Amino acid sequence: MLYYALLFLIIAVVAAALGFGGIAGSATMIAKILFVIALIALVISLVVGRRPPPL
Repeated sequence: MLYYALLFLIIAVVAAALGFGGIAGSATMIAKILFVIALIALVISLVVGRRPPPL
């Protein structure tokens, strides 16, 4: 999941550099959402006592 967050972040940076503001904003929001979901999954995994899922 972090892979996809980083992928969308890279897409957002490239789109912003090329001047595509709408696409960059959308990709940034997707990256943020995926990153938060990954953090929540990590916290739940640590609370339950299992090791985190492989990236």
